[in-house]
Formats: sequence, C-alpha cells, structure tokens
Amino acid sequence: MTDYLHIIGGGMAGAEAAWQAAQAGLDVVIHEMRPQTGTFAHRTDRLAEMVCSNSFRSDDDEQNAVGLLHWEMRAAGGLIMAMADDNRLPAGGALAVDRDRFAEAVTAQLLDHPKIAVERTEITSLPVDGHWIVATGPLTSDALGQAIRAETGAEALAFFDAIAPIVHADSVDLTRAWFQSRYDKGETEEERTAYLNCPMDRDQYEAFIDALLAAEKTEFHEGETAGYFDGCLPIEVMAERGRETLRHGPMKPVGLTNPHAPEIKPHAVVQLRRDNALGTLYNIVGFQTKMKYGAQTYVFRMIPGLENAMFARLGGIHRNTFLNAPMLLDAELRLKSRPHIRFAGQITGVEGYVESAAMGLLAGRLAAAELMGRSLPPVPATTATGALVAHITGGADARTFQPMNVNFGLFPPVEGLRAGRRGRRDRYKAYTDRAKADWTAWLAHG
Repeated sequence: MTDYLHIIGGGMAGAEAAWQAAQAGLDVVIHEMRPQTGTFAHRTDRLAEMVCSNSFRSDDDEQNAVGLLHWEMRAAGGLIMAMADDNRLPAGGALAVDRDRFAEAVTAQLLDHPKIAVERTEITSLPVDGHWIVATGPLTSDALGQAIRAETGAEALAFFDAIAPIVHADSVDLTRAWFQSRYDKGETEEERTAYLNCPMDRDQYEAFIDALLAAEKTEFHEGETAGYFDGCLPIEVMAERGRETLRHGPMKPVGLTNPHAPEIKPHAVVQLRRDNALGTLYNIVGFQTKMKYGAQTYVFRMIPGLENAMFARLGGIHRNTFLNAPMLLDAELRLKSRPHIRFAGQITGVEGYVESAAMGLLAGRLAAAELMGRSLPPVPATTATGALVAHITGGADARTFQPMNVNFGLFPPVEGLRAGRRGRRDRYKAYTDRAKADWTAWLAHG
C-alpha cells in the first residue's frame, strides 16, 4: 500500500478516522497544528482533547439515540468509545470521562500504532491531490477556513459555542450541597451519587436570574453574529428567553431530594458533574456562558454551596465554523468539487463529541474502502450513524441548515407502532433493535 491517507486535525473525528483507516490496513498521517499553532480553547497538545464538557451524554442504547450511537461505534471497534470506557467516571445514566486521562489514552494508542504517523504541522490550503480527510472541527484555523470558503464559493456558516466552568470539589460547601443523580439513576452507588446538587429557593433563584441578566457579557467582533446552537446555549441567553427557562432546563429540580431539608422541595437546582477520576474537579452542568470572568465569579458564587467556590476554569465562548454540508458534500462525505477530500466531524454540521467521532469513524472506513479498491453500500438510514450522515448530506434543507445532534426524529419511522408520547418507549426500542441489526449487517461488508 503506497497511498497514504492524510487527515487534517487530531480531534475526536480525526483520531477516530485515523484509527479506523489504519485498522483496515492503510498508512495514515495525522496533521495536527498544535502545539506550533494553538487555539484559545485547547490547553494541551494531546489528540482528542475535550474542551467543552467531559460528557458523552446518555449511554442508554435502547431508549436514546446518543446511546445507540455509542453502541454502533463500539461494534465498529471505535477507538474513542474504547478509551472513553477505559476512563469513565460515575455519571448516572450518562457516559462521562476523566478528560485528561482520556486524551492521554487516545494519543498513546495513535502514536503506538505502526500505521499511523503524527506530524505537528498546520495545513493552510486545500490539497490539490492525494487522499485527505479534513477534520479540523469548530476551531478550524483562519488560513484553512479561508481556503475552504474560497473553494466552496459560499460563506462559511458560524455560531458560537460556550464553555462551562469547572469548580474545585473541595471548595463546595457540602452542608448545603449533596450528592445524587437525578431519580437516583445508575446501577451502583457511585453512579447514583455522581452529581453534586446545589438547591435554590424562589428568592435565591430570582436574585440569580437578575444578576445573570445584568452581568457584563463578552462582546462580539464587528461582522460576527451570534446564531447559537440550541443544545449549547449560554445560560444568560436562556434566561433572556424567560425567567423560568432555566428552571425547566439545566436548573430543573425534578428527581432530586435535598437530604439537608428533605421536607422542602427546591425551587431550582444547579448540578455539578464529576470531571476527573480523582473527583477533585466538577463542571457546572449546562452552564455554558459568555459572561466576562469577573462577572462569572460573582454570579456563580451566588449559588448556595458555591459561595466560596474556587474555579479551575471559567467559562468561555468560541466561534464554531461548519460547512453547509447538504450543498457541498456527497453521500460519502466527499467535497463535491474536490472528491479526493472528505470532511468529518463537527465541521460537517453535526454537533457533539459522539456525533463528531461517528462521522470520523465513517469517513475513515469509506476512505479505506475506496483506497483499497472495495465498495461499501450506503450506511442504512435506519442506523444512528446513517441517520446523521443522511441528514447532513441531503436530508436537511441547505437554505436553513444548522448543526444537529443525533435524535430519533432523524430515523425513518417503524410501521405499525403507536404514535405520540405514550407509545414512545416501544417506538424507541423498535428503532434501536432495527438499527443494531442493520448496522451489524453493514459492518459485515468490510
């Protein structure tokens, strides 16, 4: 095999694409610009560094589309899921990881692979020949971003991702906060107590909302617009949509009982999720923010239990660039104008770590098949992976295209099942059963 597969970007998608292609027998080069060229969000030079959250979300492969995507990636021998499983933390029904150990493990696996080389170089233009996967994610460098815009003839779309803050666990007041997963979810005691909960009464909640709305926010540069992805809204943007919005979102009090005052139902609850294996760091769940740093420390210390909180990292905000994939990519994730280049990961218009890695997995397998003279059938749209790629490469309307998480709304319906909320459990189980069978059959093709 003399043809190399080149991958630009060593994030979730690039790492998974490299692994899949190398496991198939290809020689792979990952071009990662860090540490020579950094980004404001990354802190290390590790591959697959997690910058926003340490959660891969639900691990339920029978009732949740994200959990089903986990299952499909595991069935395909995915590196990202294997390393996530090896470095998981208690998180109730979710899959959360120690982000540092996870990135170290992914990096070690890739560096140790005999068919993978890592070059610490920035690629600033679209290659004119060879075999390439662009997996540069939401923080694509300015130079490469300009080259992509010049090639596609269309303005790149962009929105802003906000990063949640991380708190030192020993600075949380446990006379006010308590450990409990919502509805005591989890098979072990550790999982059932995976979250720290900080309760608020009505007055505290109203004062918090007032402070949030009044806080000084990060200003956007001239010409930038703030088209937020709804799955990652800054908390102040949610608060601007209505004073009760947060109480029905990340601060909902349901499924939790305060052992310090079991007879009093909290008006709202702020949850913190364990961020590392030692249990010394916790991130504030759903608290992405564009408040300035000084405002963050003031506002977040209004939360009962966090009055003396020490922050390992404050929240931030960054630009997220993505392609208008329905217009620009074919069904195999190839750039229509330059089919020797595939795109993978968040830059394709999927949202989330798992979705990004899944598109890397698919791109790596498709590239390997093409270079080795094999053809793969289309990924069934009945699978989580297939539903995602079908959406971004044609199912979505190019005129209104926005980033998308995997969800059962993207799946073809199963005939004969009861519609509506009451039939949802049986319907989701039918979706996942069908998907597992179809994905297993697709993997058998190579």
